Amino acid sequence: MAEQEQATAADVRRIIRKKKKRMPHPEHHGLNIYPMMDMMTILLVFMVMQFASSSAASITQNEELRIPYSTSTVELQETTPVQISRNAILVDGEQVLELRNGVVDPSSKQGGGNGFLITPLFREMQRVAELKKLIAAQNTRRPFEGNVQIIADGRTPFRTLAEVVYTLGQSEFKNMRFIVNKTQNLGGG
Repeated sequence: MAEQEQATAADVRRIIRKKKKRMPHPEHHGLNIYPMMDMMTILLVFMVMQFASSSAASITQNEELRIPYSTSTVELQETTPVQISRNAILVDGEQVLELRNGVVDPSSKQGGGNGFLITPLFREMQRVAELKKLIAAQNTRRPFEGNVQIIADGRTPFRTLAEVVYTLGQSEFKNMRFIVNKTQNLGGG
């Protein structure tokens, strides 16, 4: 038998490099999730904006809510709706406060009967403002402007309207629009 030489470490590395060069490189089949996460974030912001927006078409009039008549031609913008009926104040369709014949209970106001700040409405509007600011931070084309629609029953007492307007102003909603009917309801409603 012929005597074999022992391979050195350098010989082993050279042989391994040669074999590696002959083998094809495996294709990378991994999934890069970062673009998908960006896409999902954009879709989430879009969906939240769509569900947060409201239009006058979704307002249903009934015995508790009769909207006044106007001839204004101003177009509606994306806003937060605040609805004042004879028995409740709603924000985005969710009841925030119960009213008695259109009047706010003094225990729900800061300062009691002489106060103007409606505490439950103020807390809810601050929550909505923070949410809208968070959304605006993600979408630089739509900054938070404090837009709000006030949808009030035509029989709402002026004092209640004044309290709601004051509370909205204190909670950073300063651009207010009152929603009215474009055509007069002649049906005796």
